[in-house]
Amino acid sequence: MHYVYVLECRDLEQKILYVGSTSDLKKRLAQHLRKEVTTTKKFASVVLVYYEACLDKTDALIREKQLKTGFGRGYLKRRLENYNMRD
Repeated sequence: MHYVYVLECRDLEQKILYVGSTSDLKKRLAQHLRKEVTTTKKFASVVLVYYEACLDKTDALIREKQLKTGFGRGYLKRRLENYNMRD
């Protein structure tokens, strides 16, 4: 299996959604939490908020690219609407 995942990354000044893909979701999330990933290590808080499983690596990479577009960000905003209401 290959996974496309979304992290909510926060610090005092900003909150972003980080989109990535991996073949080992638990291991990759642990790397983010241990501050081993350059892109997310500056954030005080990193939380897994969404993931999708794909049977093929190519499909996961295509989906990752889709979620990084304006359309994909809109999809995530709607998909995570109830989660975002917790703030």
